[in-house]
Amino acid sequence: MMQWSNISAIAFDLDGTLIDSVPDLAAATNATLAQCQYPPVTESLVLSWVGNGARVLMQRALSYASGMAENTPELQALLEKTMPLFMLYYSEHLHTHSRLYSGVITTLQKLKQAGFKLAIVTNKPYRFTLPILSAFGLDDVFSEVLGGDSLAKMKPDPMPLQHLLGQWQLDESQLLMIGDSKNDILAAKAANVMSIGLTYGYNYGEDIGLSHPHAVCENFADIEQYLLS
Repeated sequence: MMQWSNISAIAFDLDGTLIDSVPDLAAATNATLAQCQYPPVTESLVLSWVGNGARVLMQRALSYASGMAENTPELQALLEKTMPLFMLYYSEHLHTHSRLYSGVITTLQKLKQAGFKLAIVTNKPYRFTLPILSAFGLDDVFSEVLGGDSLAKMKPDPMPLQHLLGQWQLDESQLLMIGDSKNDILAAKAANVMSIGLTYGYNYGEDIGLSHPHAVCENFADIEQYLLS
C-alpha cells in the first residue's frame, strides 16, 4: 500500500518544477530560428513545446516556423543542421533569465536535513543540468542527477526512476516523483512509485490533476505537508 510515511527518497523534475527556464529556452530557440531566417516565436509557444528534451523542442519550433510536418525528411534534415546552433547558444546562456520558483531552496534544505535522498530526474541534456544546478546553489543538494541523455530512455519511460530504485536499493513504495508535467506522472505510474503534481509549471496547457498524481500542489513548499508533518 502506498503511504507517505514510507517515502525515503524523492526524484525532482527540473524545468517547470524547480526552475522557470522558459525565458532562456525561448531566447535560444529564437536565436536558432533567426539563423534559419525564420521570425521569432513567443515564450508562451515555447512553454507549450518543452518537456520532452531539447531536440523535440527545436523540432516543434522548426515545424511551426517552416510549416513542414515534424516527421518529414526535409524537417529532420533541417533539425540536424540547426541542433548544434541551439545547443551552442543555450550552453552560453543557461541561466541568464531563468529563476528559481518560490520556496525551492528552503524546502529542499528541509528535506535534505530530514534525511531524504534527493535526485534530479530531468529530460534536459545532462551537460546543461549540472551548470544550472551550480548557478542556483543546488549542486550539493542532490546525490544523483539524471539528464535526458543519461540513460537509454527518458520520461515518460520509467527507466530513470527504475535506475534510482536499483541505485539506492529501494522498494517502489519508498520513492516519490515530483514534477509539473504529465511525463513525470506517467513515469511514476509506470515505475509504480508515488507522485506529486505541481500546477505552476509546463504541462502543455493541461491540468496536471488529469494525470492523477497522488497529490496536487499549487506551491513548491506545499509538498512539505506530505513529507515533513
